[in-house]
Amino acid sequence: MRTSFDRLLARALRLCVPGRRQVLGIAGAPGAGKSTLAERIVAAVPGSVLVPMDGFHLAQAELERLGRAERKGAPDTFDAAGYVALLRRLRAPVAGEVVYAPLFRRDLEEPLAGAVPVPPEAPLVVTEGNYLLLGTGPWAAVRGLLDEAWFLAPDPDTRLRRLVERHVRYGRSRAEAERWANGSDEANARLVEGSRGRADLLVAE
Repeated sequence: MRTSFDRLLARALRLCVPGRRQVLGIAGAPGAGKSTLAERIVAAVPGSVLVPMDGFHLAQAELERLGRAERKGAPDTFDAAGYVALLRRLRAPVAGEVVYAPLFRRDLEEPLAGAVPVPPEAPLVVTEGNYLLLGTGPWAAVRGLLDEAWFLAPDPDTRLRRLVERHVRYGRSRAEAERWANGSDEANARLVEGSRGRADLLVAE
């Protein structure tokens, strides 16, 4: 059954407790609609901030040095430990201290450091990404740092279509977009799917 945005927004608003920082995680496979939903939630919850996991992509030059460029987006192409360290800082805000988070620029295909300011008074941090619920490696620590976790599970054909269109929008040819979506992205999607049982809420369309 489709989960309405109003229901999701009500859950997010209930997380906003005066005097306490809460962290909401939105997980799902590539193309599931995580960033779109996260942006809508942040736009509707006063004072909340979006901190995407994708800001912890390793730089393209480092991926090439490691021989992982063709698998960009896989779990080992991120600084997972750095992401965990940031979440720990975000869960314990210090009065007067702004925490800066990185952002991934799809037009550049590179992360950008210090791009997202999170003021100490922000009641809710929304973070989204593929591997928030993964139970292996440094990623395993993420789930315990989320006050609530949602897993997006759209129709597979819809998700794949969105993914191909996104790749085309950011400069890939149609053939290259389909190859990437059905190759590296699909391998990552299967891995992510196995983590859905760690979510508090399954969000269907």
